[in-house]
Amino acid sequence: MGYLYEGHEIYVEEDLIRRAIAREAGAIEALYDRHAPALLSVCFRYCGNRDDAEDILHDGFIKIIQKIHTFKLRSDGSLEAWMRRIMVNTALNFLRSRLKEQNVVDIGPIHDLIDLHDKEPTDHEEVYLNLEREKIMELICELPTGYRTVFNLYVFEHYGHREIAELLGYTESTSKSQLSKARAILRKKINQLVNVNASPTYEKA
Repeated sequence: MGYLYEGHEIYVEEDLIRRAIAREAGAIEALYDRHAPALLSVCFRYCGNRDDAEDILHDGFIKIIQKIHTFKLRSDGSLEAWMRRIMVNTALNFLRSRLKEQNVVDIGPIHDLIDLHDKEPTDHEEVYLNLEREKIMELICELPTGYRTVFNLYVFEHYGHREIAELLGYTESTSKSQLSKARAILRKKINQLVNVNASPTYEKA
């Protein structure tokens, strides 16, 4: 059952699901408002720009409403996890479609982007830890499509390399290679950013 808060009806999750299954407009709107910000962030990590992320969110949410009757509430947070899986699959389908449109057969290794043996540690651990989350996400979105997709699936969705290989049509070794290179690129970019932020400034005499 819903209850009123400052003039707006707030639904407990079980009731919200039941009402969404019945296609009640208020419940569908409440479902979207409650989960859209987190789901949009997921979409953005995969496509790297807001316009495409919003398109993916729209398509993914339609699928969520179409399939909501199949969802079984198990615990707090299980609904968002279920919605997240649908959104990830929608994002992956979007990327596959985009690659086909661009006549790209393989989004595999892109060589010589950086020196992969550059593992010089930063001496500015405090600055490193204080980097804003938004900046880290921005760097992830700048990764080449293949690297970004594997990195997202492995780090954020906790997929294993076998699962990633099956999803993307890769071999496990390609998945591992792309993850390694994604991390190398991010490490280099983050270290450069940290070193710039940690550089001392001198006032003119």
